[in-house]
Amino acid sequence: MLKQMNSRKNKSIVVVLVIGILFLLNYLSNQFFVRLDFTEDKRFTLSSATKDLLNNLDEPVTITAYFSGNLPPQLEQVKRDFRDMLIEYSNRSKGMVAFEFIDPLKDDKLKARATQAGIAQTQVQVEEKDQVKAQIAFMGATIQFGEDNEPIPNIYTTVGLEYKLSSAIKKLAIANKPVVGFVQGHGETTFGQIWQAKQALDVLHNTELVYLNDSMLVLDKYRTLAIIGPKDSIPYEELTRLDNFLNRGGRLFIAINRSDADLASEQYSRAVNTGLETWLAQKGIDVNSNVVIDINCQQGWIQPQPGYLMQITIPYFIIAQNFSDHPISSGLEQLTLNFASSLNHSGDSSVIFTPLIKSSEHSGTKPAAGYIDITQQWKEPDFPISSLTLAAALEGSIAGSAPTKMVIVGDADFPVGEGQQNQVNPDNINFLVNSIDWLSDDTGLIELRTRGATARPIDDLEENKRAFLKYLNFLLPVILALLYGIFRFQRNRIIRLKRMEEGYVQ
Repeated sequence: MLKQMNSRKNKSIVVVLVIGILFLLNYLSNQFFVRLDFTEDKRFTLSSATKDLLNNLDEPVTITAYFSGNLPPQLEQVKRDFRDMLIEYSNRSKGMVAFEFIDPLKDDKLKARATQAGIAQTQVQVEEKDQVKAQIAFMGATIQFGEDNEPIPNIYTTVGLEYKLSSAIKKLAIANKPVVGFVQGHGETTFGQIWQAKQALDVLHNTELVYLNDSMLVLDKYRTLAIIGPKDSIPYEELTRLDNFLNRGGRLFIAINRSDADLASEQYSRAVNTGLETWLAQKGIDVNSNVVIDINCQQGWIQPQPGYLMQITIPYFIIAQNFSDHPISSGLEQLTLNFASSLNHSGDSSVIFTPLIKSSEHSGTKPAAGYIDITQQWKEPDFPISSLTLAAALEGSIAGSAPTKMVIVGDADFPVGEGQQNQVNPDNINFLVNSIDWLSDDTGLIELRTRGATARPIDDLEENKRAFLKYLNFLLPVILALLYGIFRFQRNRIIRLKRMEEGYVQ
């Protein structure tokens, strides 16, 4: 009897201790926020760029998150992840970042407040009483710094969320944004043609048009100059101004066409010479007078005769997926490049030449000028060259003795999409904006833009690996349950055998 009372007393003590430990853990979890991140790209760990930004805040930042209640499970998870991220921002900034969550659907005043703040309404599908219905939802946030506000209208995913949040804070916190000049006057691409890229650039930069023939122009105000798609000759005096700009530490982004072709109206390409390619060659940067073809390319349709459509391969329209591990190209999945030219570096070792985009293992080149047979039946022997450089980053003393940076792309049309209806491949825009960010901003925020964006569809895996993962997901829980059952059975069997022994005392 005494033994049974001691046993019950011990069990009661254990229960009290467990409850006490749970209360202690709950208290500590409210005081200290810890999150383990096992993702490959550490997408749930604040970057050093964000930490530096938060450590240097000189005014409080208030973040108001507008999230509706009763969201579908996947969106509720986004809400939780965003809350966790804000807790980390607050802890890292030592309280300089404060936040609150508001449900705009609780009353009409809150709903109007969210709408006026720039938070977009959306429709979501929710289950209610075994029925699926559509309802209005809000998922966004506003950042307030002093008297200024910056909205994040939509937060539907955690991909790129740290970049959105940190860049919004930086946009409000920095007094003087770096100025990027887009060179004009030689047939270059206009802001209207790259409107998507300009919208993205204007978050952290001031963008202006620049005319190098303007005698009153002072280039020292520009951190970076961009030259995209010149068609006319650039005078020697203006190229000299670029030399002086680089020698003072200025940075350059150059996207250049060496071939001019329009398959919609003709099947002939012409070589393009503006003097810029000669100027680059003097610095050991060769933008070759060729057109790269690639077996990894787009497909198209032609109508050789009425009532008959034929699918064709267009190897001049490259789908580029071979990227280097560089802040500009990290996280990108694919770019589309049309009539791109290859690059080579023939300069000395004082300049670091880093290929950013390469062609596939099966590629080749054609002359910049010549007839284009769009009905040609392409075969693998037509692509004998591997990994041609299509874009590159350079660092070092490119012109003079001052260290500087430059990005060169052998295709000037990749960011072009005239009109609001003409959407450009998002990674084309990301590449251009990443390049300008890398040239103009040394904080490292650009590495967050495509962080966590890499897709890993199971359909791209080999058949054996795909089957293995499928059966592993199905069978692993069953196997674990069986193993646990065997363990419990053996343990109970051992206990029964011990109880059958003579002199057994519990």
